[in-house]
Amino acid sequence: MANGVYHTAYDIEINLTLPDLGHPDRPGLLREITTPIDQRERELLECLEHHREGLCQSEEEGRSPWMAIRRRTVGDVTTWVAAHLPVRSVATSEESDKHKAMKERIARVAEKNGLRAEVEARATDGRIRTDVLVTGDAGRIGWEAQYSPISAETVRRRSRAAADHEIVPLWVTNSTESAVIERAPWARVDDFSWKEIASATAMIVRGGVRHLQQWKCLRSSERPCPVNGSFCGLFHAQWDLAALCLPAKPPTEVDALVVASADGELVPVRVAGQRDPRAVSRMWVPAADRDRWHDMYGDPDEDKSDAQQPVDNDITYTHQDLDPTCRYGDEVFVPRPTPRPRRDTPASTGLHTFAEVPRRLFTVPRQDHRLEATEAQRRATALTQGCEPWQIGPCAGCGAPIHRYGDGGIHACETCRARVAGR
Repeated sequence: MANGVYHTAYDIEINLTLPDLGHPDRPGLLREITTPIDQRERELLECLEHHREGLCQSEEEGRSPWMAIRRRTVGDVTTWVAAHLPVRSVATSEESDKHKAMKERIARVAEKNGLRAEVEARATDGRIRTDVLVTGDAGRIGWEAQYSPISAETVRRRSRAAADHEIVPLWVTNSTESAVIERAPWARVDDFSWKEIASATAMIVRGGVRHLQQWKCLRSSERPCPVNGSFCGLFHAQWDLAALCLPAKPPTEVDALVVASADGELVPVRVAGQRDPRAVSRMWVPAADRDRWHDMYGDPDEDKSDAQQPVDNDITYTHQDLDPTCRYGDEVFVPRPTPRPRRDTPASTGLHTFAEVPRRLFTVPRQDHRLEATEAQRRATALTQGCEPWQIGPCAGCGAPIHRYGDGGIHACETCRARVAGR
């Protein structure tokens, strides 16, 4: 393959086998050409053969003449190489009709339920930030109706842009292969025609909305162990689709998601794998489930998966002559996306397993309550509690008099225990 590229902005040819790329007068050139595609002009780098001859082998194979710079490791040697970018897909008329119908439906449902909706909402700089901006008590939700192919880099870039403007992105797609899945807050629906989308037909969310399930894994458990298929005696917590919950929960429709996301009843969460923190799932969940999860595991760390890696601390420069020949087809090194799970797995459900339930979830926080009661009041309370007057003490939660000491004594009243257990 070619060991260099043509820089369209500077009108220079770059030799990737040289430490200075053949241009010692441009010290920032390497960082510039290795910048991720979503952060630079797509047509910045061009195939050398295409630039010189007007045509190259990649175009016969359905690729574009535009290039990206990647690492390639053979044995223990890592070098820079140039790879052809795919041809951008153009939405078909059918995809465009579905896209338009979905935008109109989201806006219509939002306004019907007293929410503010803006189609093709623009930021102060005039650039479109979201297909439909829905505003409710929970803030601003930026809906993106994605019916045509899109790259993972674009999903991340647009999601970050929305977040920078205090907008929570919500991508809706009809494809199980879409790059929006697990890369941003998302929802997947069936492949309806534009007429069905525009009508009142119920559109069930098939993926992207989940519910927290917790259980102790015993032989008598209703569900098999997610680790060994039998039982393990440990505690499990994971996020399941509505139909897989025990008992099953009602499915969420797109119309309901429009309202619930804006009102804060459903919230986005990012769940990292227990064993592999790089295995990340993103989903919409009930706010109470989110709070329960954070009580157990804390708030998730900031997502650093998009951080730019060091530029050339491991590169070997071979000092070769510039070779403009395009040998497309040798580029088997180009990283391909890891296939997403086709069914629920520990990676997709955010499965967490632990030996015992964290004590803080089932105990009332210690408080220094003193029971202010006369002897007569103690005796009267003891009669209602069925105990001796000396067994009366303050509830650790609210301080109310309860049967606190001796046989049958409890730490907190039923109201406080129920409040803590339901967190």
